[in-house]
Amino acid sequence: MNTTANSRYPRVLTIAGSDSGGGAGIQADLKTFAALGCFGMSAITALTAQNTLGVRSIHAVPAQILADQVDAVAEDIGIDAVKIGMLHSAETVRTVAAALRRHALRTVVLDPVMIATSGAVLIDQEAIAVLVYELFPLASLVTPNLDEAALLVGRPLATEADMEGAARQLLEMGATAVLVKGGHLAGDTVSDLLLARGEAPHWMRSPRIATPNTHGTGCTLSSAIAAQLALGLPLREAVEAARTFIRGALEAGAGVRTGAGSGPLNHGYAPQTMRRLPLP
Repeated sequence: MNTTANSRYPRVLTIAGSDSGGGAGIQADLKTFAALGCFGMSAITALTAQNTLGVRSIHAVPAQILADQVDAVAEDIGIDAVKIGMLHSAETVRTVAAALRRHALRTVVLDPVMIATSGAVLIDQEAIAVLVYELFPLASLVTPNLDEAALLVGRPLATEADMEGAARQLLEMGATAVLVKGGHLAGDTVSDLLLARGEAPHWMRSPRIATPNTHGTGCTLSSAIAAQLALGLPLREAVEAARTFIRGALEAGAGVRTGAGSGPLNHGYAPQTMRRLPLP
């Protein structure tokens, strides 16, 4: 053991599914953590066979193996922030919630991955209800896109007013803070809404980036937020910094063809060296 060490890396754990095509899931998460100067770790919830055209099959990881993955990294390396992505079943949700409680993990970004870019549904109905009950109260931030927010609140969302109403309802359902992503709204402007309990709505608007390569956008954004939180930024600043990162990744990847469908972002367009934080 090196007894002279006086620093450590910012440590971020992704609890999510594996994307064999490399554009989303834990692959996108780990690329994002590295690009932002953080040390990434993973606990795989499910194996997916997918590419830029869609998801072919999903195989859930046994609950005990999932729990062991979280325990292994938490007990040895430590965790500064957690990003949660695809949770395929109610048992998986309960296993993750128990692990968060067991290790008192409090900086948690929950991306309720329910629908793939291709339109494939990635979670069952029981798991949705358990996710709201078990994980909403444990998350620092919940980051649904428009379709996921609509599924959670049970109605279509077509305007910014709809987005704000959904965000308030999600807070009532137990979330501490919500980032409703409006990228699926029509128009040349992308509007995202950050709403935290007791605070005014914070709208973030930017011009839409013309690109066919949007696979893994939600995974990347939630991972970037978790990384920025691990680096010490407050929530609003972490979200804004993550949006800046993802816009750069979208722009850098716009002119590249990877596969025949919706390709990935360019996660490595501006890599940072691994950051070091002082030991406690």
